[in-house]
Amino acid sequence: MPARRAAFVGPGPVEIAFEANGAPRTVHVPPDRSLLDTLRETLGLTGAKKVCNEGTCGACTVLVDGRPVYSCLTLAVGCEGRSVETVEGLGRDGELHPVQRAFIEHDALQCGFCTPGQVMSLVALLRENARPSEEDVRRAVTGNLCRCGAYSNIVAAGLAASRREAS
Repeated sequence: MPARRAAFVGPGPVEIAFEANGAPRTVHVPPDRSLLDTLRETLGLTGAKKVCNEGTCGACTVLVDGRPVYSCLTLAVGCEGRSVETVEGLGRDGELHPVQRAFIEHDALQCGFCTPGQVMSLVALLRENARPSEEDVRRAVTGNLCRCGAYSNIVAAGLAASRREAS
């Protein structure tokens, strides 16, 4: 009978501190834990969806220091001292963010799995470019797969939100 190898036991949990939706947070996580799992399972922020878990669909898109990232491919430890923003952090004083309102008004969601990632990608775009072209909007959501095919409505919502933000 072959000898059994001992399983590798890596380092234990590490403490990391970062900002989540404007609030300081400290968590203890294994060093190989994704930001997505930390947000969903540790912090209860379930807006970012766990769909492919391999960086191909964009449903888990969040903003780290204002830039869109796939949270399933981002290690939580890499967010030490950084600012993380999820779809839950967009609304203010009970009001939806203009991109969220535009998604509703333009029927830019169907099943809803891609919606948080699409919204976060567009929020990042509009913060950098208040007057994007249709091509800019399309490019911003290229990494966000919509299996329902609502792309034309998503683009319309992005353009409408930019007009709302600029006014």
